[in-house]
Amino acid sequence: MYTILVIIMISLMAALLFVNLYFRIRVLKLYRKLLSNRIEFTVTDIFDREALENEVLPRYPQHQDDINSFVNHIRFSIRCAMAMIVIISAFGAVLMWYR
Repeated sequence: MYTILVIIMISLMAALLFVNLYFRIRVLKLYRKLLSNRIEFTVTDIFDREALENEVLPRYPQHQDDINSFVNHIRFSIRCAMAMIVIISAFGAVLMWYR
């Protein structure tokens, strides 16, 4: 049981690293594209869909797909990281309990 949990923990850590690198590459590509087109928005615009749609997207109608992709990748990356951290913490707690 202990060995299986350790293997699961190691594989989840590797998955977290892979997801982080994958989304970092994709987000950085989109970020560079937005930066080269001088598109500006704040962090609160990323997490507030209404503010994004009311303030940012009308200013840059030709780049709506890039902005939406960037925001969606950031949100998905954060959700994946949070889920992985919760799972890793749960398995870590189980490992501490059965040690």
